[in-house]
Amino acid sequence: MPNKKSPKSRDHDELTLFQEALQGVEPLQQDKMPPFRKPRRPRPLPPETEPASPSLADMDIETAEELLFVRPGVQKRVMRELQRGRIPPADSLDLHGLRVRQAEPLFIRFLKQAQQQQLRCVLIIHGKGRESADQQPVLKQKTNQWLRQLPFVLAFCSAAYFDGGTGATYVLLSRKRAEETL
Repeated sequence: MPNKKSPKSRDHDELTLFQEALQGVEPLQQDKMPPFRKPRRPRPLPPETEPASPSLADMDIETAEELLFVRPGVQKRVMRELQRGRIPPADSLDLHGLRVRQAEPLFIRFLKQAQQQQLRCVLIIHGKGRESADQQPVLKQKTNQWLRQLPFVLAFCSAAYFDGGTGATYVLLSRKRAEETL
């Protein structure tokens, strides 16, 4: 009759063999984490030289948790890079905490300046709308509506988590100069 070992001694033997097999093994360095970017400090916009009048219309667009908009002609590779946060924003605008009537002129002025400076990508921080009435993200919804109306906005999407996640939006801008964009 074969000699049967008890389950405890068999487990002990397997553990010993496993530990012997792993002697001298060093863990591999894991490089799959997205890069950490220190958040930029908000910079105040320069004083207005002329009053900006709100000129963007309200649109009936449903706003999902993740924002995504691409104009025809934008390459898929560029869009993937934007979504992954690999196109670093050259500037940012923090709108959360503002009311719509306060945010719209700042929004328009910021994007006009970014387009005039021929910036490739900017970040708009609108927040997640957790304190909005009826749990609707008001500034996020307005950002979604307003960006679609600007002809020099090529694409936009929710930011990567290290830049604010769904509470912020990357905006890809056209570098072509326009006579009058708004």
